[in-house]
Amino acid sequence: MKDISARQKKIFEYIRDFIDEHDYPPSIRQIQDACGVSSTSVVDYNLRALERLGYIRRDREVSRAIEVTHGGTKRARVVSVPIIGAIAAGQPISVPAADTWHSVAEDTIDVSADLLRNRDEVFGLKVKGTSMIDALVNDGDVVILEPATTARDGEMVAAWIEDEQATTLKKYYLEGDKVRLQPANSTMDPIIKDARNVQVQGKVIAAFRGINT
Repeated sequence: MKDISARQKKIFEYIRDFIDEHDYPPSIRQIQDACGVSSTSVVDYNLRALERLGYIRRDREVSRAIEVTHGGTKRARVVSVPIIGAIAAGQPISVPAADTWHSVAEDTIDVSADLLRNRDEVFGLKVKGTSMIDALVNDGDVVILEPATTARDGEMVAAWIEDEQATTLKKYYLEGDKVRLQPANSTMDPIIKDARNVQVQGKVIAAFRGINT
């Protein structure tokens, strides 16, 4: 690798390897921590140098938009998904109202555009509780959902329970005039409600853990 310093080489190789493993680029903070750089401004300085020399390309209008253009795999395009609140993976928790979910985002998470498959208006929710651990969704994870009002049996959904004015993350099963909201945790019982009392708000399309948003 000509024309770049040892630090820039280390940063470049970290970015390349991270993208190859995760299919999305690291954050500035992750680069700082992994490469032992003193500050994010120093990371930015070195990224500018790598960009100027043609090793990477960045889109400053998009979070984490770093693309390897020399000696590595080009990253997939990423999309920033709004995280609009929390959802219970346990007993239902109250939320303001079902029609206020699409409000100002509390945070965002960057995901591969390929994962979304042209879905519109997807949103993220932070998980509270452990009722879905056997489905690999744990307390503190972020689930990505697409808006939906119906679901097939076995799909993981965000369900609004009208009489409790609360929402919960469960697997959905329609059984006659009842809906069974099934946890993925053998120690927990399902929630069974009249079907007219349950509204599907969204279907889970992905879950993420241990990612700095």
